[in-house]
Amino acid sequence: MRLICRTLHGQKPLIRPAPVERDWMDGSPEGFAYRCLPLNIANAHGWEVLCPAAFEASWDGEPAAASIRVESDAPAHLLPISHFGSGVLTFHLHGLFRTEPAVQLWVSGSPNRIKDGIQPLTALIETDWAPYTFTMNWRFTRKGRVRFEKDEPFCFFFPLKLDLVESVRPVFQPIEQDPATEAAYRAWAEARNGFNKALQDEGSAAREAKWQKNYFQGRMPDGSRPERSHRTRVRVAPFQEAGDEPDANAPAS
Repeated sequence: MRLICRTLHGQKPLIRPAPVERDWMDGSPEGFAYRCLPLNIANAHGWEVLCPAAFEASWDGEPAAASIRVESDAPAHLLPISHFGSGVLTFHLHGLFRTEPAVQLWVSGSPNRIKDGIQPLTALIETDWAPYTFTMNWRFTRKGRVRFEKDEPFCFFFPLKLDLVESVRPVFQPIEQDPATEAAYRAWAEARNGFNKALQDEGSAAREAKWQKNYFQGRMPDGSRPERSHRTRVRVAPFQEAGDEPDANAPAS
């Protein structure tokens, strides 16, 4: 699958494969937050766009666009602006993204990257046809001041099939209708309850193990491996110079 960023005005957005690491996860006791594999996979499941300059932004709580002020020594074209009002801070990406047919971009802030006082907004962009740029927007959660550092991520994106969610037919089903899954679930629940109880006992095997690793290692409660793919990390390719790349909508030769 191809993903093209058409650069504009001689500028390239600062884009990198999203890392697994988060400051708050680093600071968790013994780094326990990294034991949650779904968190790790989500953190790295796309690309981050980085701030080209440091700045501070403040909002006085009023709905007017002028109610947000952006302060920095950097040139104005490197900074976000207040365009929409209502406490929304707008970043320009200086690139036009193109995906293959029926593929769109999911755009938001980096997963599990927490910023006090301001919240990233989320969008789905039909980048397989639109000759339009898009902005990344954050909304203040209260009046006050926030700071973004140079090279701090302000945007995160990954490709998503256009009609995937609409093709899903969700249903409720009692677990008893799937005896194999029910048996595996009950074995896991019993083992987990026993493990958590044993964590209270000094010198127990549970205390030595610290946490159960079946999901992380892709194992069933009995230690077997299901006939399904399992991954413990995401390897996202960095953006490269492509020269005169053909349009992503052009038929493959």
